[in-house]
Amino acid sequence: MNTTQIRAALPRELLASVVVFLVALPLCMGIAIASGMPPAKGLITGIIGGIVVGFLAGSPLQVSGPAAGLAVLVFELVRQHGMAMLGPILLLAGLLQLLAGRFRLGCWFRVTAPAVVYGMLAGIGVLIVLSQVHVMFDAAPLPSGVDNLLGFPTTLASALPQESNAWQAGALGLGTIALMWGWERFKPQRLRFVPGALLGVATMTALSIWLALPVNRVQVPADLSEAIDWLRPDDLLALADPTLLVAALALAFIASAETLLSAAAVDRMHNGQRSDFDRELSAQGVGNMLCGVLGALPMTGVIVRSSANVQAGAQTRYSAILHGLWLLAFVVALSSVLQQIPVASLAGVLVYTGVKLVDLKALRGLGRYGRMPMLTYAATALAIIFTDLLTGVLLGFALTLLKLAFKAARLKINLVTLDKPGHMELRLSGAATFLKVPALTQALDSVPAGTTLHVPLGNLSYIDHSVLELLEDWGRASRANGSRLRVEQRGLKRRIEGRLRRAVQV
Repeated sequence: MNTTQIRAALPRELLASVVVFLVALPLCMGIAIASGMPPAKGLITGIIGGIVVGFLAGSPLQVSGPAAGLAVLVFELVRQHGMAMLGPILLLAGLLQLLAGRFRLGCWFRVTAPAVVYGMLAGIGVLIVLSQVHVMFDAAPLPSGVDNLLGFPTTLASALPQESNAWQAGALGLGTIALMWGWERFKPQRLRFVPGALLGVATMTALSIWLALPVNRVQVPADLSEAIDWLRPDDLLALADPTLLVAALALAFIASAETLLSAAAVDRMHNGQRSDFDRELSAQGVGNMLCGVLGALPMTGVIVRSSANVQAGAQTRYSAILHGLWLLAFVVALSSVLQQIPVASLAGVLVYTGVKLVDLKALRGLGRYGRMPMLTYAATALAIIFTDLLTGVLLGFALTLLKLAFKAARLKINLVTLDKPGHMELRLSGAATFLKVPALTQALDSVPAGTTLHVPLGNLSYIDHSVLELLEDWGRASRANGSRLRVEQRGLKRRIEGRLRRAVQV
């Protein structure tokens, strides 16, 4: 893009960047709180995601920043290993993403079955809701989803007495949710660019100030540099711990999968430049490495901010870059405004976001492909809720592989007598793998002596060497009793034609 084109596009990109900034501001802080981190950490990640990743990105209209999809994983990592260990984990995860992009592995991260991804997001959404309903009442979330569910009646009971301040915080959180829901359904077309999260948080903040409500408010340092925890060289020695290496791998994989699925979704929203997934993956790696060095939250490409960017008319990466500059300017110049925001209102934003992550339309869509994808979705989500994120994702992958193995084992075997005397046909349909060797052996053993057996392979989707060897052995062993084997090779790949030719000759 030349200088003239940049000048022509700048007003449109400026407007789009303001819209994205307004969407990103409450989400950056809310996701940080849901992750068990100070709100300023989320703002740092949003700034890096806008300015640095926006400049390097392979998906020009995608916006990067803290993601609700990683909040549960980060919360667990901080709880188990402490906030100081998040930096080394994130540095290694970012390095893995950078290397994956350089080695052009971006397309492989998109191989993840949709049922696993949707189930992962649904499980994360439920966990976010279960934890943030406590924060809505100015209470601390508990370590697990089950604990949060069982502990909610206690939190609610403590908020009921009139002398408690918790019910006031809860009212602000519920008010934020109500405003976001109402705005999404009834917003005027002329004001569609105004994000519901900003409207809800701004309204509840103004109401809490006007009524002087004694609720917990966001703690943001006046100087953003105070929120930076530089990575120390000694911290890198902790990566010798295998559990931290596994955590880095899990973080890299989940962040990459979420980023590239979001990039693919953004591509479907516009007709402009398509995403370069390898470049996008490398850019995310650089961004996460910087976040690790500064002690901030991990980032991904995020669909909510990206869709707001497209809908606001952005056509270049300058909108994402400018939104990062707006975040930086707001935090530097108006940190006192952020300090007036009730924590309960941001929790309301996260509860609403968590509910939206449980996409029932996606579940119904999976139903078109059979029961197994729906089972994978439900099993992944439930495992995440009742165990942990990594276990849930691994279970989802295991079920996907089980489905593939089941498909690979499906083979219809029919032994048919032909009209010509002494001729039979072994009809095979499906995948002829070693799993079906016993059934094939039984069918071949039932062929009468002196029979010419025809084996057409046109209906096979796959045939492996074990089945080929079985046919060869039968043809060779049956020659003594006058039987003949005729294998029809049409439609097969060259690399197995020679093997079958030998089978025919015996």
